[in-house]
Amino acid sequence: MRTGNPTLNADTFQRFDRQSGTNLMTVSGTVNKTGILLLLLVLSASVTWSMIEAKTVNPMVCTWGGLIGGIVIALITYFKMTWAPVTAPLYAIVKGLLVGSISFVFANTFGPQGIAGTGSSIVTQAVLLTFGVLFSMLAAYRFGIIRATAKFRTGLIAATGAILLFYIVTLVLGMFGINSIRPIHEATPLGIGITVFIIIIAALNLILDFDLIETGANQGAPKYMEWFGAFALIVTLIWLYIEILRLLAMLANKRN
Repeated sequence: MRTGNPTLNADTFQRFDRQSGTNLMTVSGTVNKTGILLLLLVLSASVTWSMIEAKTVNPMVCTWGGLIGGIVIALITYFKMTWAPVTAPLYAIVKGLLVGSISFVFANTFGPQGIAGTGSSIVTQAVLLTFGVLFSMLAAYRFGIIRATAKFRTGLIAATGAILLFYIVTLVLGMFGINSIRPIHEATPLGIGITVFIIIIAALNLILDFDLIETGANQGAPKYMEWFGAFALIVTLIWLYIEILRLLAMLANKRN
């Protein structure tokens, strides 16, 4: 039993013997830790935005710093889960560099257009849609509308793996100046369709994250796994937010 999110899978919790006592992972504890990480992410992104706006830092430096730094910290967190109480907050802060810089660039490129020229910024709409998806998936999970069955997991893992490979290929080709797949990143029917598909996959990963966090709590995982579970949710939410932001940008471009 696995989740498409590489930071969480059933084996994550099966490696622990069931414990007893009060110092155990709980769902409510994981929710609280997720709130803390979201706060750190927003604060870091806001500071990054302000610094870029004041021209004290280069947005590309923040973007690549947040991307590479986030990958390094994510790997450390995965292989050293006992460090999660330290590395998870650090991950949120470092990823704030990426989120803040990307949000600034998109906001200044498209202005108050968004999905339907509503007057609210493209970033505001992306944030609202991200949390809308989060709470919709949580409701779907709680009411049993979407269940994390074995077939569901298998299909989602395959789709997530394909998307990861797609990201890697795109990055490598871009480094060599090869733009043969550029149309799928632009405001074309194919580009919009692929982005919508990625958003759906990212949203469904939330279902598996919820399921695995609940499993960890039921199996008596140690308390520090609350930070690890929160970290996994943040990974998915950042992915979802960036893809929604890209979709809104494509729709804005298509109108223009």
